[in-house]
Formats: sequence, C-alpha cells, structure tokens
Amino acid sequence: MIKADDFLGPARELGFDFYTGVPCSYLTPLINRVIGDPANRYVGAASEGEAVGIAAGAWLAGRQTVVMCQNSGLGNAVNPLTSLNVPFQIPTLLVVTWRGQPGLADEPQHELMGQITPALLDTLRIPHMAFPATADQIEPAIAAMSASLRETRLPFAFIMEKGSVHDDGLSDTTPTRRPRGTRTDHRVSAAPPTRYAILERLLDVAPENAAIVASTGKCGRELFTLADRPQHLYQVGSMGCAGPMGLGVALNTARPVIVLDGDGAALMKLGAFATIGAMGPDNLIHIVLDNGVHDSTGGQPTVSPSVDFAAIAASCGYTTTALADDPKGFAQALAAALANPGPHLIHVRIRPGSLNNLGRPTLSPRDVADRFKAFLAEPISAAGAAI
Repeated sequence: MIKADDFLGPARELGFDFYTGVPCSYLTPLINRVIGDPANRYVGAASEGEAVGIAAGAWLAGRQTVVMCQNSGLGNAVNPLTSLNVPFQIPTLLVVTWRGQPGLADEPQHELMGQITPALLDTLRIPHMAFPATADQIEPAIAAMSASLRETRLPFAFIMEKGSVHDDGLSDTTPTRRPRGTRTDHRVSAAPPTRYAILERLLDVAPENAAIVASTGKCGRELFTLADRPQHLYQVGSMGCAGPMGLGVALNTARPVIVLDGDGAALMKLGAFATIGAMGPDNLIHIVLDNGVHDSTGGQPTVSPSVDFAAIAASCGYTTTALADDPKGFAQALAAALANPGPHLIHVRIRPGSLNNLGRPTLSPRDVADRFKAFLAEPISAAGAAI
C-alpha cells in the first residue's frame, strides 16, 4: 500500500496534473488527494465517457491528463476511447479499478466485469499494467506509462486493485451552488433556417481567436465546407462528446471556446450540461443546433421537441441562455454571449437536411488535432487577439 502523494508527486513532475472521472471506493484516496491538492485540477464528470471527452479537450489545450473510473465504467467509455482517442491519437492515462477481481468476494454486478477487465483493455488495444501498490513499483510503473503515452499517442491504463492506496481522508470539497442563469428569447417564429445559414452567421460574428468544436456528423462537415481553419475541430464519432471536449479546452485556455452541438448528441450526454454549469468556464459558448432528427443517419426523429435545452442549461448553472429561430436572432445571441462572461447556451431551432453532395474533411483526424492543438498554444494578447 502506498500514499496517494507517492504516486501523484512523480506523476505531476511529468506534467500529469489534470484529472477527471467518476468515483469508485477503491479510488477514494487518490481522488480525495487530487481534490485537496491545489497543484492538481479535478473535474468530476457525470459519466466515464464524458470524462474521456473532457480529458481529450484538456490534452488539446496542452495538459497531461488522467481519467479515473471503476472498471464497470469502461463500458461507458468504450465509444470515445475507440472513436475519439484513436482517430485523433489523443493520449490519456486511465486509472481503472478492479472490482470483482477473481478470487476476491464482491457484489454480483461486478463479477463479469471483474473477470474480463484485462481482456477488455486488450480488446480495446490499450496497454495496461497493475497500479503500483508498493514504493519500489512506482518509478518503473510511471516510466512505462509515460513512455507508452509518448510513443503511441494513445491511452494507457493502470488497473488498481483493492487497498493499493492508503486513505488519508477528504478535505472539505462542498461545491459552490451556482445561481440559475438568465434567459433571453430572440425567436421571431420564422421558418426554421438551415444549419448552413446559422454556421455562416457564426463565422461572421465569432472572433478569429475563438476555438470551435463541431459535433460529429453533418455539423462538422458543413463547417469544413464553409471554411477550413486551424481553430476548427471536426469531431468524428464519440457522439455526445463535443460539450465535454469544449469544457476540457475552455478550462485550459483564455480564448473563447464555441461548441456546436446537435440535439441528438446533446441528449446522449445530457449530464455534461451539469458538469459545464458546475465548472463555470466563463469563456465557453455552447450552441445546440436542433433540427429534431438524427440527420446523419436518415432523419429519424429525436425527442428534442419535448426538451427545453435552455431551461436545462439555466438550471445547471449556465450564466445565460438564449433561444433563436433565425440567423439574425442567433447572431444577436452570439454577440451578447461573446461580450459577457459565461458559460452560455444558445438553443437554435433549425430545419432538417443539409447541403447536397456534402463532402467530408480532407485532413486526417490526427492532422486536425495537431493543428488545433498548435492553434490553442499560440499566445494571445490581453485584448484576446492572436499575437
């Protein structure tokens, strides 16, 4: 058994100081120490897949990241690990507990996952080893982990057995309750605009130093068709992770960060609204382009006609929310959001459909990630313009 700082200190020396995840009792000592240490940053996620997205955004913004979760949560993380980290080649350290480890009595819900945890990581092609449980194991374990992340640019996992880390207790970490956000209605009951028309206005209004994360599907493809810029991240796969990725970016840059979400994607990880609201990044603008259908898969309806995204965001602690149903109202809402501290939510009703013969980004996901990361690393002046 080791103390949490025995691991966290050497990891921090290599730059690992951004942590996110979902708790497990085995992780309690590690998470509690991270929360209580101002040298580290911890973001508690609503789901493990969301945590993977948050970590991906933080890595793009220059941080070395750690995702902590129970092994049962690997099921929630499979999609972003395979369709976000792999195509964009985004490394992160996973600390996964081994509930239901063969030979140890545990609850019945952990039995099967306990049996298959190492094999599941093998199937995901994620190299792994035991989390260091004695002082002499720490240095070689961290060295192996760091070398793997550096050489592969893909995730690496430590599997943590019960009792690996001594519990030193938890400092007071009661979160601050954020006030309910204000709401502005720019709707004019016009015929819903196209996504393309809204994206055109976005590019007219958004400053050149803003980072834009576009959700998977036709949103990113239309943005690429309109203008391909280094500050654009065209998400592929990992549906629902645009908001979490944008949060990871926004917490680690002074630039404006604009997330382009879809109604189906936003619904898939609705818990991210609560995480964004709780973290309160004042530079984040979350835009939900709501056409009421899964456009990329044939137009099957979503349940968004019954959902008030602005009310959800306001209740989660977004500073302002706005509704729009035409390009002019959207531009007004975006300009107001850019002029005031956030986070902000803009819910835009649009019509289904997209451009005919819509193409796809011609850059590889890794190239998109690399130039986006380089863009975020560029210095910005006090006024917010790129130097």
